[in-house]
Amino acid sequence: MSQTPSNMLPLGTKAANFLLLNTVNDQYQSLQELRGKKATVIFFICNHCPFVIHVNQELVKIANNFKEHDVSFIAVSSNDVINYPQDAPVLMKKYALALKYPFPYLYDESQDIAKAYAAACTPDTYVFNNDLELVYRGQIDDSRPGNQIPVTGKDLRMTLQNVLDGVKISTHQRPSIGCNIKWKN
Repeated sequence: MSQTPSNMLPLGTKAANFLLLNTVNDQYQSLQELRGKKATVIFFICNHCPFVIHVNQELVKIANNFKEHDVSFIAVSSNDVINYPQDAPVLMKKYALALKYPFPYLYDESQDIAKAYAAACTPDTYVFNNDLELVYRGQIDDSRPGNQIPVTGKDLRMTLQNVLDGVKISTHQRPSIGCNIKWKN
């Protein structure tokens, strides 16, 4: 199991716009259409990564807890589906429905969006404020497969609560660790 860290995109970076296939409803959707009024969380995930599987239930809980507070959640998979067919859009849809994702699960076929966000691993998490400026990037918490630390989402939850409360977000942020994005050759 690889352990690739986040690239830690500079804070203040504006969210790159996109138009990607939502594998759940088979519609192309843009960032402008999906963004939240108070915050937007974009995370790069995939179906097969053990690090994503480890935190999936917590991502669903966090999204369900914060969506009523005008926070939008957007999941993106950018993996090469030729070499990793388990991440193909048809399986993304099945996966999202089975896990009851309360957010769109978008397919970045060209991998341009992963590159625009400097995404390196799954999961890789980004929080943008209401002006779509990056205020947080990195881990959702300290839990990793096999380290016996419970998955709580504390880092992501605290960031979102601070955004909602107008509290300054700490710049001391820890990178996510996960499987590398499966880049096309």
